[in-house]
Amino acid sequence: MTWSIIARDPASGAFGVAIATRFFAVGSLCPYAQSGVGALSTQALMNPHYGPKGLELLRNGVPAPEVVRRLTAPDEGREQRQLHVIDAAGRVGQHTGRQCVDWCGALSGEGYSVAGNMLANERVVRETAKAFEGSNKSFAERLLAALDAGEAAGGDKRGKQSAALLIYSTEEYPELSLRVDDHADPLTELRRLYGKAHERFIPFMRCGPSKARPWGVLDRAVIEQEIARHKKPA
Repeated sequence: MTWSIIARDPASGAFGVAIATRFFAVGSLCPYAQSGVGALSTQALMNPHYGPKGLELLRNGVPAPEVVRRLTAPDEGREQRQLHVIDAAGRVGQHTGRQCVDWCGALSGEGYSVAGNMLANERVVRETAKAFEGSNKSFAERLLAALDAGEAAGGDKRGKQSAALLIYSTEEYPELSLRVDDHADPLTELRRLYGKAHERFIPFMRCGPSKARPWGVLDRAVIEQEIARHKKPA
């Protein structure tokens, strides 16, 4: 189950994961990321242990291809698993087990990786990548556009159910973490949530505690002014 794109934004250094599937709550156990460290997604017969262990290896400077090898080599279920990882240098590691359900596979480009299994066809990953490369919008919107293109190419061959968008930029906490756990049209709902996040949540968090400003903005009038200035994305 599942296809996803993991990426590093060259402009900001942010890491993101966008993912969709015909399975419940894909955002709960598949995508992982950390600011300044990297991102990964565990798929097919997913192994949630890959997330924390993979991020720890990335924090210790292990390159993405070696992270994949260290996680999958001792795993007795590796031939039923799919994993892809991107590190702080933009290097990519990928694994698709021989027993993953067709169509299954992965591709990568400059600063990103796309991987999927149980897909309608190979075009799903190819169109996901093409849309990401071809967009000149914000990092988050490029990731959403990539998922939309993959869905238009056929998506998960079983149908639709859940989707998620996870972005880490400069802080220990995510810049944005959106999940659609169970919906007839999860990508449309994910975009709706993305739009709602821009109404108050995103400008509010721009005033929140950060490494550069540990206590954040404490003047509520200033916070409201920031919210009023912020424009909802088109």
